[in-house]
Amino acid sequence: MAKTIPPDAIHRRAEELDALDAILPFDRRDQLAALLTDDDVATLKHLASEGMGDNTLRALSSDLGYLEAWCQLATGSPLPWPAPESLLLKFVAHHLWDPLRRAEDPSHGMPVEVEAGLRSGRLLRAEGPHAPETVRRRLTSWSILTRWRGLTGAFDGPSLKSALRLTVRASARPRQRKSKKAVTGDNLAKLLDACADERLVDLRDRALLLTAFASGGRRRSEVAALRVEDLADEDPVQIDPSIPDSPSLPCLAIRLGRTKTTTSDDDEHVLLIGRPVTTLKRWLQEAEIKEGPVFRRIDQWGNIDRRALTPQSVNLILKSRCKKAGLDPTLFSAHGLRSGYLTEAANRGIPLPEAMQQSGHKSVTQAARYYNDAERKQGRAARLVV
Repeated sequence: MAKTIPPDAIHRRAEELDALDAILPFDRRDQLAALLTDDDVATLKHLASEGMGDNTLRALSSDLGYLEAWCQLATGSPLPWPAPESLLLKFVAHHLWDPLRRAEDPSHGMPVEVEAGLRSGRLLRAEGPHAPETVRRRLTSWSILTRWRGLTGAFDGPSLKSALRLTVRASARPRQRKSKKAVTGDNLAKLLDACADERLVDLRDRALLLTAFASGGRRRSEVAALRVEDLADEDPVQIDPSIPDSPSLPCLAIRLGRTKTTTSDDDEHVLLIGRPVTTLKRWLQEAEIKEGPVFRRIDQWGNIDRRALTPQSVNLILKSRCKKAGLDPTLFSAHGLRSGYLTEAANRGIPLPEAMQQSGHKSVTQAARYYNDAERKQGRAARLVV
């Protein structure tokens, strides 16, 4: 049975988490205050002071909140530090299980009362076993937080590795794409038509969509974190470099800073050329944004917030524009801009290394998936019988 936390303790933790308001959305802060312990909050504040990236800290906070809630429901006690191997194995058993066996044995997998508690707290939405990638990520977060407390866990133990291997095979859950459909050139054109008006919100969304796509398919967290200080004007470039007298286009460099695959010390940047540059600059001019976050919330009266959009807001903007464009919002997410960029590059015959330089992909295997899909659809192998 989960313990009831006194309201004054929740309020105190919420106030302490105010120091992380740039990382944790306000509503999420209140939820985490009810889930985390005082030691958890102290750990997160320490990680923030040590300069851990916002996206990493946000993910660690979310995973820690889930782990604390699950442990309370599953054991009746807060998360122990370090966690015993038996608790790690219980976590795997509750999240990765065999659907066929569950149909015959209701006690297999996550207990009904634990599942109900997580769902009531809006912490569990998945039907069936979890995605193996989610389970591994949460175990990794658990391990990182254990090490930051100066403790040693059993995360590298043979029992846990064996359990993960066997349960992943048993769960038989197919890998799901982050966005079921890619935002390729034709879909992007429809989205831009859906925000073709001259209101500030339309201008912002056009700039956001064009910038995210044309800069290599930036992740939603990178779009939300983009600041004016990350932008630098470059000399104009020609439409066709092979033609000396071809018209010139405006060019802008975007410093990436810390991303999923880079650190803040990496001097990596990508280029915006042509229409995305003029649209982005017009948004900044009309919104009178000279410093700080590039993309910001706009209320119903047209007032522009000083704070940046959250990554989730970027996703919701894309889905909202999908709905207005007559596209099914359930088939698209912000990651569709990233997969769509590579898919469109493949369709246009752009070499993979050139596209990866703009997208920032480090893994050739990951990036090549989009190229392989495009080539298979264009090839003859699947057309032997038509």
